[in-house]
Amino acid sequence: MSSDPFAILISDSRAFLNSLADNNTKDWFNENKPTYEALLKAPALALLDTMAASLEKQTGQVPSTKLFRPHRDVRFSKDKTPYHLHLHMLWSTPPVGYFFGIGRDYLSVGGGIMGFDKDRLTHWRAAVDGPKGAQLFDAIADLQAQGARMDDPELKRVPAPFDKDHPQAALLKRKSCTVWFDYEESDITKGGLVPQLETTFQNLQPLTQLLATL
Repeated sequence: MSSDPFAILISDSRAFLNSLADNNTKDWFNENKPTYEALLKAPALALLDTMAASLEKQTGQVPSTKLFRPHRDVRFSKDKTPYHLHLHMLWSTPPVGYFFGIGRDYLSVGGGIMGFDKDRLTHWRAAVDGPKGAQLFDAIADLQAQGARMDDPELKRVPAPFDKDHPQAALLKRKSCTVWFDYEESDITKGGLVPQLETTFQNLQPLTQLLATL
């Protein structure tokens, strides 16, 4: 038997989420809540604590942690199914966050700032327009060379007053900056979940440290 307490978190989570996908009702979830709490919630909370200690060593900051609720906010959604089909975790060292998500068909680890508030957006654009723009571009390019991805920019055009041909036009069109690594289950389980998260979070440090100075 594996000594890794998180060795089957991914497979257990996916088994539960697949069953939930076929029975996405409050009655089914309440009936199976003990399974959710034992096989998903408890190890996820333990993983949050374990990785918080690791991130503190990496960053010198004590991160806050969050296990996202399974319940969906359906008030303004056409989809009224009550539960998410994923297990998401967050470590925050403001303004930066580190993320781990287990879905039925994805495993994603990421870091950055999910959304700039008004003041930070101003600081972001000023940084991108100055010497830090090239540093941010290089840090992102290095991560992309390692296999990371970014979502498309939120804006279609470079915002005023910046020139549409600005050398960092792609960054100026962003209202967030988060980089993601996607893994197969075998990528994570062969070396252990905690070592994989530690390595990925460490690889993100050149970018997240720059973002923390905005």
